[in-house]
Amino acid sequence: MFRPALLLPAFLLAAAPAGPAAAALSGFYDSATKIAAILDTEAVADLLRQAPIRSVENTGTTPDGQDEWTIRTQDCDLTVKLTAHPPAEGMVGMTTYTAEPLGSCD
Repeated sequence: MFRPALLLPAFLLAAAPAGPAAAALSGFYDSATKIAAILDTEAVADLLRQAPIRSVENTGTTPDGQDEWTIRTQDCDLTVKLTAHPPAEGMVGMTTYTAEPLGSCD
């Protein structure tokens, strides 16, 4: 049996304005933003001795809960911590990141 009253809540949900979660980047673009933050960090380039990069890999989480990435060159593996900087409370925008090398090349 068709009940038009049941369609109203679904219509209202679909018509509701998008919240901050709808503004989130896809995983691909968020990863690209993270990789760009790593490669834009002068300390990372210096520790890698400006060598060509073989791979950039997300390798887990640091003890303080931040993303951990490993950048590999032919002669070096460098671990980098990425710190997230989300938009201010109640604001909409992209999360930015800063990269901090953890140690030196192994």
